[in-house]
Formats: sequence, C-alpha cells, structure tokens
Amino acid sequence: MTKRVIAASIAGLLLIGAGIGLYLFQPWRLVTNTTINESLPSVSSSTSTDSSLPEPSQSAPRVSPTQNASILTLATGTFISHEYETTGRAAVLQLPDGSRILRLTNLSTSDGPDLKVWITDAPVIKGKAGWRVFDDGSYVNLGNLKANKGNQNYTIPSDVDLKKLTSVSIWCDRFNVSFGAVQLQKP
Repeated sequence: MTKRVIAASIAGLLLIGAGIGLYLFQPWRLVTNTTINESLPSVSSSTSTDSSLPEPSQSAPRVSPTQNASILTLATGTFISHEYETTGRAAVLQLPDGSRILRLTNLSTSDGPDLKVWITDAPVIKGKAGWRVFDDGSYVNLGNLKANKGNQNYTIPSDVDLKKLTSVSIWCDRFNVSFGAVQLQKP
C-alpha cells in the first residue's frame, strides 16, 4: 500500500472514531441547560393550574391552601452531589385522589445524555462510593429527566412500595452513574 492510502485509511478511522465519541459523550451537554417549572397537578383534573407546592418539612403532612383537599407530604429530602453538582429538594406527595408524585423543586444539575429519574432501594452515599450503587438493587424508572433545572413532577406507579424504595437518583443510563441523589425521609 502506498503512504496515501494508509494516511487516508487512518484519517477515515479517526473521523469515524470522533463521530462515535461525540455521539456517546455529547460533550456540549456540559454547557447546555434546560429549565421547566411545572406546577402541581390540580385536584379536579390532571392539568396543572396551581403553582404552589406544600413545602416539604419535618412536621406533619402539609396542605396546599389553594387546594380543596389535602396534599400529603409522605417523604422529603435534599439532593447531594455525585458525578456533577446537584442541588434541590425532592418530595413524595400523595394527591387527594390517592395517586402519588415525586416533586423535584429548585433542581439544578448538569445536563447530560440519557438522564433518568429513579426511585430506588439503594442508600445514598456521599462521594465517589455512591456514584454507581443505584442499579445494584431494586429501582423504578419514573421517566426521562424533563429538564436539568427547575420544578417538575413524576408519577409514581401505584404498585411502588415506598417502604422499600427510599431514595431518588438522577441517573445517567448511558454511563451508569448518579449525577445526584436524595435519601427520602418521612416528615
């Protein structure tokens, strides 16, 4: 083979490798942000009309003053950072119809590829030791992370046992790592 053919082959392989690397790692997502500010689902329908959130507290379950019936706070917690700095709060709320949602408030984390919201049975461990534990046991995928900033709701299926699944992770499914997590505690 000539030197030109070898050089062209190497250049082609490097180009293919770069394309695959960009697809897998999506480095631009480290500097992009998306924001969402969902309100709580209303009592009378599934549309969101109330922007107030019963602030998670360590006291008795809270009631939203603009709702006709009680919204109970079943568990709350504050995010800790794992792979990327992550801040905000999580609350498991029971709506008057008995359905439950995971409410993330003031969430701020890095954007990333293939981010999911998981409710799990893994303990929340600070530091690198806690980055990869959430897929070791039981977990339920509540869906794709809607935005890396803001307030958002995720429906918790009725068959999820909240006595067993007591933590939440913003999970990067592509690289099997937690961006941040919350240990849920009863108020």
